[in-house]
Amino acid sequence: LITFAIMVSFSFLTVLSLIPVVLTAPPVLIERGVTPSSSVGLAASFWSNWSEGSGSYRCSNGAGGSYTATWSGTNGGFVCGKGWNPGGPRTVKYSGTYTPTGPGYLAIYGWTQNPLIEYYVIESYGELDPGEPWTRKGNFTFEEGTYEIFTSTRVNKPSIEGTRTFQQYWSVRTEKRVGGTVTTSRHFDEWAKLGMRLGRHNYMIVATEGYTNNRVLASGSSSINVE
Repeated sequence: LITFAIMVSFSFLTVLSLIPVVLTAPPVLIERGVTPSSSVGLAASFWSNWSEGSGSYRCSNGAGGSYTATWSGTNGGFVCGKGWNPGGPRTVKYSGTYTPTGPGYLAIYGWTQNPLIEYYVIESYGELDPGEPWTRKGNFTFEEGTYEIFTSTRVNKPSIEGTRTFQQYWSVRTEKRVGGTVTTSRHFDEWAKLGMRLGRHNYMIVATEGYTNNRVLASGSSSINVE
């Protein structure tokens, strides 16, 4: 695979999104943990923890909506976080610390089915280095910030339904932050305006993710609390 590091600057991102690039894929989250009932009023008690490859990484499930993660020399990938099953339109409030090096994200992350969609609302990152070429769809601004919108397609890759071909939807915050409020319904609505349709919601978490891009090994730590 040809690896390519995407610059942090979003003016550069806009140009780069027009160039076909193949990048090392971030890990696909495999659902693990306790599944609470489907009430959207529940606290963020759904825990998910996945990893592959070599490296030193540790994710620890804390009380309530809290968790911690540390990683270094990651050759492969990991992703863990706290949230809800099912996910869907809700106001997500989170706080904490996140200090990454190399490729990886702090994001609201989830899946839908029929259609099968993997989605990210990226709040912060080390290197912004997605696995497939992005197609820029637009941007929007509201009281929570400005986000660039992208799509990408994964072909015959692991998913919550096994090996499938599916689309990824991305909202990427133009100014990194660790802590705040994310109104997921606003992202879903903005995606829908661009023809990016979601299906029936599966789980949704506030996730810490790190992975190799065959050039840089990820490392860092996070301590997150989801309300």
